[in-house]
Amino acid sequence: MSSTAGRLAARAAALDSADPLSGLRERFLLPPGVVYLDGNSLGALPAAVPPVLADAVHRQWGTGLIRSWNEHAWWQAPLRVGDAVGRLVGAAPGQVVVGDSTSVQLFNALSAAVRLRPGRPLLVVDRDHFPTDRYLAASVARIHGLRLRSVPADALADLLSREGERVAAVLGAPVDYRTGRLTDPAAVTRAAHDAGALAVWDLCHAAGALPLDLDALGADLAVGCGYKYLCGGPGAPAFLYVAHRHQAGFDHPLTGWNGHADPFDPTEEYRPAEGIARARIGTPPMLSLLALEAALTVFDGVDPARLRAKSLSLTGFLIDCADDLLATEGFTPVTPREPARRGSQVALRHPEAYALVRALADREVIGDMRAPDLLRFGVNALYVSHADVLRAMTTLREIAGERAHRPYLAGQRAVVT
Repeated sequence: MSSTAGRLAARAAALDSADPLSGLRERFLLPPGVVYLDGNSLGALPAAVPPVLADAVHRQWGTGLIRSWNEHAWWQAPLRVGDAVGRLVGAAPGQVVVGDSTSVQLFNALSAAVRLRPGRPLLVVDRDHFPTDRYLAASVARIHGLRLRSVPADALADLLSREGERVAAVLGAPVDYRTGRLTDPAAVTRAAHDAGALAVWDLCHAAGALPLDLDALGADLAVGCGYKYLCGGPGAPAFLYVAHRHQAGFDHPLTGWNGHADPFDPTEEYRPAEGIARARIGTPPMLSLLALEAALTVFDGVDPARLRAKSLSLTGFLIDCADDLLATEGFTPVTPREPARRGSQVALRHPEAYALVRALADREVIGDMRAPDLLRFGVNALYVSHADVLRAMTTLREIAGERAHRPYLAGQRAVVT
């Protein structure tokens, strides 16, 4: 073992030995021998989920049948699970609902936001934001006859200060999904409110990874998925936050029967329910919803500040490992080194990113890539250790040095990268 490798190994061992959250790994069913650094795309399986799903299928659905809407409180689940998510994102009860997909929730949130600010011709979005968000914002702008303005994340507050009186709403994200770079939601929200506009936040890469306080922030609306750091499983339903002050005027386009004031005795015309319940749309996906509810128990008793501290330790250690082990192999970290400017992932730039990620998976180290040249490593501090990080970076160095990724350079890419 080289002196560098030995020093890094000793550092990893010391950090893991002093980790007050190390026992939380037991709350997950991780495959033996696998280093899983793709929790920013799909969280690992919580141990609490399989028995809950088995009960939901065999007892609640299998035996209870349709009676379970009442007997097992299925009907209340979107609001009950919404409050559980609310506790993780700093939302007082009655402001979060869970159900439907992130795209559906975001479309409703943006549409409602611009309707709350009629007569303003601009909808503003981070130009480098996740494609779905930009596509949906463009669609909302077309439907409502608005102009879409796309600017870099660090220019959002400046644009709002210059011409905010023309802006109906701004859509941003605390974490850049590619690089892990943080945007200051407080500065953007303040600028939006100073201009009389609304701030809508995409929390997909933040909820469950960063300490959030939507109420203290003064956020207007927010959305987030359930399958990344919340570990709710593939396709887990998304959540929607609507601040209390906006609920009476929340006029969304997808007015499904679940959001009616009396879903089982509906009027001829749609009449919305009171409070956050009006944001319900269609019949909730109960199996996925119950799986998410069980998954959220992994956060029980966890101090968000400690979770954030460990996340920063892990991502900082990963960047240090990349500096020491990978610089000579053509890798460049693009995630900010300053702790206050990064989320819970690290991205490394390399022209052969796809092939390298595939070769890593062959050696039981799972990350992902984003075109054209970024390797992404998502760190969930609930179950990732410093030893995991070191193994991942050591394996990556071995692959690059051996050119073991060559078979993937010319091959057809998998559908999911």
